[in-house]
Amino acid sequence: MGKVYIIDVTNRDGVQTSRILLPKLSKTMLNLYLDEMGVYQSEIGFPTLKHEVNYINANLELAEMGVLKRIHLEGWARAIPEDVELAFKNCPKLKHLNLSISTSEIMIQGKFQGRKTWDDIVKSMYNAVKLAKELGAETVGFNAEDASRTELSRLIEFILAGKEAGGDRFRYCDTLGCEDPITIYERIHTLALATKFPIEMHCHNDLGMAEAVSVAGAQATVEAGVDSYINTTINGYGERAGNADLVSTILALKFSHGLKEKCPLDEHINLKMAWKIARYASYAFNIPIPINQPGVGANAFAHESGIHADGVLKDRSNYELYSPEDVGRGEPELLETGRIITTGEYGGIKGFRYVYSKLGIEFHDDAEARKILELVQYANLHTQKPLTDDELRFIAQYPDIVRQILTVTP
Repeated sequence: MGKVYIIDVTNRDGVQTSRILLPKLSKTMLNLYLDEMGVYQSEIGFPTLKHEVNYINANLELAEMGVLKRIHLEGWARAIPEDVELAFKNCPKLKHLNLSISTSEIMIQGKFQGRKTWDDIVKSMYNAVKLAKELGAETVGFNAEDASRTELSRLIEFILAGKEAGGDRFRYCDTLGCEDPITIYERIHTLALATKFPIEMHCHNDLGMAEAVSVAGAQATVEAGVDSYINTTINGYGERAGNADLVSTILALKFSHGLKEKCPLDEHINLKMAWKIARYASYAFNIPIPINQPGVGANAFAHESGIHADGVLKDRSNYELYSPEDVGRGEPELLETGRIITTGEYGGIKGFRYVYSKLGIEFHDDAEARKILELVQYANLHTQKPLTDDELRFIAQYPDIVRQILTVTP
């Protein structure tokens, strides 16, 4: 029986959300939190994009240093040999890569407009996957963009070609979010049985079913005897109506009466990180968490109706499927209301050292402190919002890495 692994794509698909930005320092913090959460892989960004290169290389260095302990850091590129070459030229230590190309006839005609045939699509993917392996990639995923509008016979051909080229996973992209749980189960089960190859679910939320479609596809894959991977984003951020939400997807796999038996979840997942990572992403993206968001919304464990309040006070399982503690909630959060000293873009040495002393970090002298203060000033300018305690700790602990993350060379 297969197992379900989580691949979070916040730092690639999530940041493609229209009208938002995510600083490179914030992307790095998300990678650290995802690693702590036990997520199998983070799609960290675009190694072919110049302003991503320093950030990606710095994060690959964190992985080499053992700061990022288990998580795979995966780049995304188009499934063309030129992109693969550029990715490894820019990021020589890259070990995981995901390659994407459109497969539906609608997109072949609408995007390429006669410049590519189906055979060209398969050949391009095959050559790109093969080259990525030759250049040192440990794992390569290959994507069928708009797979949900692509004939199954073509997808089987596409998967088998990628498998022959040395690929490790096939990503089924429900690019327009047009699938439903029953249809996706049938299609994915057919693909998994025909190819015996691991399948990733990459689902968008245009019909409000991204999580349902993702877990249905995962169940189909697992029941065909191969591993499944679900793509998520934190708080469901992503293009248009977003992607499958990380926390909601994990909750479904752990607490749904049917799924928790049928779809064994990667045992490394630590759901207690849910509250912390959701709040940080909300702060970094500057997008509020909906009040009714599963697990992490303000009302996820709120009860007012007399019958409900009475029932949950007698036994929480009367009206709660899981407890606040399961998602890292339940402790009172204290907010300082007296004198407040902050540090940032215009902070001075005294205030800076005071803030760090409250975090338990002391410096030998002002000269040592000033080196970190300068980085904190740049980081505050970079994020355009007050730095969190974890960000301040990270800056003090890994100043050379932070300097690289904050550096963009036009």
